[in-house]
Amino acid sequence: METSASRAIPLQRNSIHTSLTCICIYFDTSHRLVLDHDAARCPLATSLYATPSTVHLRNSMTAVDHPTTSWQAMQEGNVFYRRQPCYSIPGKLPELGDYVIAGCRYGGPIALMRDHTRLLALGRSTPAVTKAQLHVYSPAGEGLLLFSWDQGRIIRFGWTIDEKLAVLNEEGVYRLYDLQGDYQQFSLGAEAAELGIIDAKIHDKGLVALTSSLTLLEVKGWDGARPMALANPNLSEPPHAWAIIPPDLNISRHVEVLLSVDATIHSVDNLESVDQRLSRGPFTHVSPSPNGKALALLTFNGTLWAVSADFQRSMAEFDTSSVSGAEGPVRQVEWCGNDAILVTWDSLVVLVGPFGDTLHYPYSGIPFAITEMDGVRIIGQDVCDLIQKVPASTLSVFRPGSTSPAAILFDAWESFTRKSPKADESIRSIRPELAKAVDECIDAAGQEWEPHWQRRLLNAAKFGRGFLDFHNPTDFVHMGQTLKVLNAVRYYEVGIPLTYSQYNYASPSHLISRLTSRNLHLLALRISEFLGLKPDVVLKHWACAKILKSRPIPTGSGKDAELSGDDEICRMIVEKFEELGGADVSYAEIARKAWEVGRGGLATKLLDHEPKGSDQVPLLLAMKEDKLALVKAVDSGDTDLVYHVLLHLHKRLPLGSFFHLLEDGGKTLAPASRLLEVYAREQNREMLRDFYYSDDRRVESAVLSLDEASRLMDQSSKISAVKTAQKFFSEDKDRSFEARITDENARLLTFQQQLESETDNKIKFFGLSVNETMRVCLLNGLSKRADKIKSEFKVPDKRFWYIKLYALTELRDFESLEVFAKSKRSPIGYEVFVHHLVEKGHTKEASAYVGKCDSPKRADLYVECGEWRLAARECKDRNDKAKLEELKSKCPNSMIARELDQIASTMK
Repeated sequence: METSASRAIPLQRNSIHTSLTCICIYFDTSHRLVLDHDAARCPLATSLYATPSTVHLRNSMTAVDHPTTSWQAMQEGNVFYRRQPCYSIPGKLPELGDYVIAGCRYGGPIALMRDHTRLLALGRSTPAVTKAQLHVYSPAGEGLLLFSWDQGRIIRFGWTIDEKLAVLNEEGVYRLYDLQGDYQQFSLGAEAAELGIIDAKIHDKGLVALTSSLTLLEVKGWDGARPMALANPNLSEPPHAWAIIPPDLNISRHVEVLLSVDATIHSVDNLESVDQRLSRGPFTHVSPSPNGKALALLTFNGTLWAVSADFQRSMAEFDTSSVSGAEGPVRQVEWCGNDAILVTWDSLVVLVGPFGDTLHYPYSGIPFAITEMDGVRIIGQDVCDLIQKVPASTLSVFRPGSTSPAAILFDAWESFTRKSPKADESIRSIRPELAKAVDECIDAAGQEWEPHWQRRLLNAAKFGRGFLDFHNPTDFVHMGQTLKVLNAVRYYEVGIPLTYSQYNYASPSHLISRLTSRNLHLLALRISEFLGLKPDVVLKHWACAKILKSRPIPTGSGKDAELSGDDEICRMIVEKFEELGGADVSYAEIARKAWEVGRGGLATKLLDHEPKGSDQVPLLLAMKEDKLALVKAVDSGDTDLVYHVLLHLHKRLPLGSFFHLLEDGGKTLAPASRLLEVYAREQNREMLRDFYYSDDRRVESAVLSLDEASRLMDQSSKISAVKTAQKFFSEDKDRSFEARITDENARLLTFQQQLESETDNKIKFFGLSVNETMRVCLLNGLSKRADKIKSEFKVPDKRFWYIKLYALTELRDFESLEVFAKSKRSPIGYEVFVHHLVEKGHTKEASAYVGKCDSPKRADLYVECGEWRLAARECKDRNDKAKLEELKSKCPNSMIARELDQIASTMK
């Protein structure tokens, strides 16, 4: 990725505002919109009331047209559309027909590039843009940016959701320019560069490129992601026209490409290419609606066809060749919201409704249309208009002859202002629906462009609220705040003709970002404070811009002059942050910007004010302040940050210097040393061994050898590692026990290695414990070896008897078990024999050992073996009638019970 700001010239007049004052707009106790007299002296503060269409009426607000003046009816008067003039821009734009144009949605700017397929007349009064230049204008016709392009032929340019201009060339290289001329450069890859790009479509969150081999590449997001190939459409020639449906408008959440091929449309996504099997093509224009649910298709013979996005439902048809006054071919097919289609010619714009109704809008020169979510914006040679469907709330209030509650409420308020008694009568007539009427007036105020009608509608809503016992004022207050913000950004010096719907969809924080990208920090800050948003984003951008534009104060010569300038800028930034509540702004980010532009001294001074060590460390590393960076990382308590610094230092410094740095750190860097041990134990054991050796840490070295031994597979290497650990332990007089244990472990491993050698490696011994080794020996008939292990490693008799009992039972070698039991008195008793044999299912063999057990327990043991008769006889021999009665109560069946009764009857 490449970043630069060279050859880009921002043309905005109000670039930096160093004086950031408090906002002077608010609501009074009656929720009336108030403008402070002090704020009125600031053009940007005054713009919180001004709108584009009232710029020329500021001093003489004599008359304001009624909202219905610009309405035009469709569908037999059931639907109305309006053309709202946003800006008058005569002479500010060049002849649009000579340029390739890309418009940014949500009231954004337009970018122009000379159309090299058209001849440009010499001596024309309009500004001439040379071959390799792009010019960016605001909707108000103000020049924002001019930059040159030197990276090959431009294939396509368009706007991102963040109002950055994406420019793609034929080699697959694309740049993202902000409105100050800084850019980031990415590439579609070597394959795309080799094939070449012949066309592309750019949307808010990515692009789709068409290569010369007629395959499609998709880029998701604008962070330089690797392009992904879409399904192969198997084209033999470039499509007649094509368009994309962005992922956020598609039910599959993947981009969908629509290609006009021959007489049909091919739908292509990341999985497949589907021929929709149409027969009405080929199509010269393919335009999806803002919600992605419908398509507008224009055939070569001039038929405009509206169809659902799945091509299952035909919605409307219109013959564009029948339009009177249309000259030349159709230039654009765009949507006006989701309900109507806009078709443009050289000097004419026609709005086509869903039933074939049309509205004609003539323009001087060639117009350019930009589809918005709630309408369509028209950039003409001397005007900027917004054409949209009249919102329902506005229609309810102002439609001629309307008897809706909102219209009656508005009429009641007007009567009240004229002191007419009709106001009370009107309010009474709509009392049950008064709350709904208030809400509609509030919404209608948001849909209006003129502050005059905004105030009247809000006053009508306030009037209606006075007759309600309870009405939540949140919507009313929020609408007043929103309108102040919208009126401010619509002001021609700002030039963002944002509608209420667009503002709600894009969020206030997004609007703040757009203002800061234009360096309108004062207005952005005032709006942030007015809406209760944190000023962090604005202050950060302002500080970075201040550093870029500022120069050191020449109070000395050479280095002294630089430092003096750094002190002044640092002081200004810190004071402004403290004054305006920028406590959450990271000084480290601003310091990095200073470092990037070569202001190292300023970066250091700013870092002194950064409270978070985690934010200081990355820049300190970049500035090669290694030891300080490590100290800050340890103080932050962030282990990931400490690891980051340690790995950076390990890579950068010689190993000896690296260890010396940690040793010299003492207690301060002790946590870093411990973290280094953890990392090295998992990732770099050789480094850990060297670290222990350099620090003369014998016990840790021994533990490391044992850990390595546990991971080794080779037997000789494992034995050697254990012996090495034993050697380290033996060198420490306080670790004699560990030395003895590791010595025994080494001898055991050696003995196991011999056993495997004796059995031709057919039996696995190596790595087993002493108990397991004896067990395996017994299972494989190596009883003498088991006895030797018992003797050599001093295995207790009890443990050995348990092991041999379990092993012989597992072998079912009951004869050897009997011989073993009789070899000497059992140190574990014989009840263990009975319990274990019964547990393994050998009850018959278990009963043979009951007689060796204590007599009081024999009856229960016989029962455990299932020998009820023997248990009864045992009770008889002991003359224990109580025990016999207990056995009778537990016997499993009547037969055994009778036998027990017989035995009981013989007892005295």
